Amino acid sequence: MPIPGNFLSATTESIDPNTSGWTMKSNCAPLVKGTGGRNGDGVLVTRSLLSGEVQARTVSSYPVTPGTVYQVFADSAGAVPERIGIRWLTAAGTEIGITWSLTTAGASSSWHRVGVAGAAPVGAATAQVLLSSTETAGNVSHYWENVYLGLPIRTSGNLFGFGTESMEIDASGWAAETNATISRQAPVVQWAVDNYLAGGSTLAITTVAAGNASALAVGRPSVSPGVEYAAHAYLQPPVAAAQAWIELRFYDSAGTQIAAQRSTLAAPGTGMYRQIASMVAPANAATASAAAGLVGASAGQVLRLETVVISVAPSLQSGTVVPYADGSFEQGTAGWTTVSGVATLARSTPWGVVALDGSYSMVITSATATASVIRSARFPTPGGIGLNWRAQIAARPSTGSWASVNVKLRWYDAANVDLGTSSGTTWTVPGAAAWYAMPTDAAAPASATQAAIELTATASAVNSVLHVDKVLLWQVLPQTTATADTDGGYITLTLRELPVDHRLSLYRETPDSIGTLVRGPAGLIDRQPIMSDLMVIEDHEAPMNTPVRYRLQFYDAAGAYASSRSSDLVQVILADAQEAWLKDPGNPQRNLRVMVQSAPDWTRPIEQSAYVVKGRRNKVILSGRRQGLEGDLSIWTRSDSERLALHLLLDSGNALLWQAVPGMGVTDMYVSVGQATEARTGGTAQEPWRAWTLPLTEADMPATTGVNGSAGRTWQDVIAEFATWAGLLPVYATTEDLFLDRRTG
Repeated sequence: MPIPGNFLSATTESIDPNTSGWTMKSNCAPLVKGTGGRNGDGVLVTRSLLSGEVQARTVSSYPVTPGTVYQVFADSAGAVPERIGIRWLTAAGTEIGITWSLTTAGASSSWHRVGVAGAAPVGAATAQVLLSSTETAGNVSHYWENVYLGLPIRTSGNLFGFGTESMEIDASGWAAETNATISRQAPVVQWAVDNYLAGGSTLAITTVAAGNASALAVGRPSVSPGVEYAAHAYLQPPVAAAQAWIELRFYDSAGTQIAAQRSTLAAPGTGMYRQIASMVAPANAATASAAAGLVGASAGQVLRLETVVISVAPSLQSGTVVPYADGSFEQGTAGWTTVSGVATLARSTPWGVVALDGSYSMVITSATATASVIRSARFPTPGGIGLNWRAQIAARPSTGSWASVNVKLRWYDAANVDLGTSSGTTWTVPGAAAWYAMPTDAAAPASATQAAIELTATASAVNSVLHVDKVLLWQVLPQTTATADTDGGYITLTLRELPVDHRLSLYRETPDSIGTLVRGPAGLIDRQPIMSDLMVIEDHEAPMNTPVRYRLQFYDAAGAYASSRSSDLVQVILADAQEAWLKDPGNPQRNLRVMVQSAPDWTRPIEQSAYVVKGRRNKVILSGRRQGLEGDLSIWTRSDSERLALHLLLDSGNALLWQAVPGMGVTDMYVSVGQATEARTGGTAQEPWRAWTLPLTEADMPATTGVNGSAGRTWQDVIAEFATWAGLLPVYATTEDLFLDRRTG
């Protein structure tokens, strides 16, 4: 799959099917295509003519804007270290300079990441990608693939900007705090081919003398009190036994630190491991930052950091009221305690051995074959009496054996008075070492505002161990709801409790039982992977004044049909029969409701050839297939804003959807609009009404067109990148471009 936002063509990026995007620059034999790549099988092979530096570059030069930061990375393998660079050129093709990455700290025959980022210098008009390795002899090959050049790729929702999250530019986003120096290093790290957030450079925190050492991010992004945030980063400890940590810190408006949550890595080795610390921002919190360090380190030991993020804490499931720390156990057992019995609680160790979410789980150990009661902290359950709440844990038996686990809710009022428990659900624990979901439902009693999840775990053997992870508590809502938005001309479909390891096909069914696939971000939703338990879809192609329902079909990972469910009937109302909708399926923000002057008088062209046969009265006619409808739609725009909106709708030349009220003699159809005519309607010069003639040609439904959207982009991402509104003006031509992150140049 092409790297999102890559300036390079798919061929240049993946070296498939050939090397046409690349050329020799210096000390390089003719380029050849090798095999064994991960982004497609092809790889670029650079081979030295003599000992010394070998360079290859992209054939094309790509437009850049001076002052804008650009990023380049690639995956490489070879017998010597390598580096990658951005070569800046003037409009005339003259080289201004090169922004080089650090040279990797070592060589590896396995794929590893090399990368750098930098601002285009004054006078730069285009850029090329440079690949470099310094070989020790002639006729030595080096290998490259998965090459990217474009705007910086950063984590959506990160409160930090790219310069703090990634060390590809420099280390200025960080400062030494205690007994440390900081620098940038480029260790050899093997990242997944599609982990585009990982770069080639890391932050190196080096201990000056024996003892504790730490570094702190310079930035202090704003936070909202009462919101749970998470800080995470990849940590590479100097030795497996090192106590490496990441810490989320909160500050008040005066800049005084008021709270912190540390999460210590239980490293299984000396690789890169993502560690998470989460905490709810205190009532007087104004800003936050992240720190990292070592406890009891030896002098000269180095802790490396990569991809540092502070964001709103991830939700284990949509609607759950369990904080991330209490549901995923990434930094400990949080608010869980043993109320009775001999069971002890701990976080699993080491990193990544037993976990369903994240890298750790809670370990319940019973020294005797008895029952123990384990209880969580109290979580808010707003809404009042009678609402149905569902608690669910995931449990995995390990050593020993367990007879059962009872899952129940214990209710509390606003004053923390215990209101008793639900009856709960008792689950038999199978012997196999696998994860099992254990839910229970309960209705909130009168005056209940909080609930704790209570487990009664009964061991049937001494020294039995049970792992618990992904703890959830949520108000049970309809799994599928459909709501019509008459003003916007669409239906909002909310899909809850989706199986994330399955695939989904989504159909819109009309009263004649005809089902039509619904459009999503990647096109028509037909066996698309489910990436989240919650999906909110706006169906802008639902017919007007016609009841419809939505049918979901689920398929397992192997493609076999698993289950289905449907929504209730819903319809969008278009009250005025003189109005119609013109919609762009891929850009619903441009959809426009217009007044119709007259519907088209349709024609259906056909290709025919007539032949006169000597001696025959009638001609011989050879005909092609009769084509779709063609005709002129006459409409009015009634204001300057409508007129400008129609221009925007027509500008792209995309296929449009024309929808009218049923009974008008026309059905919804996809059309291509030809040369449009805008005419005045008479009257004064200030008259805003315009008469339009739109030549329509019937078109097929665009199956692969996806609905454009922000793809998780929020105002926080804008704030993290731009200090002022003025900074947006040279980057985005329109507010739509800002919404879709379409940058000029």
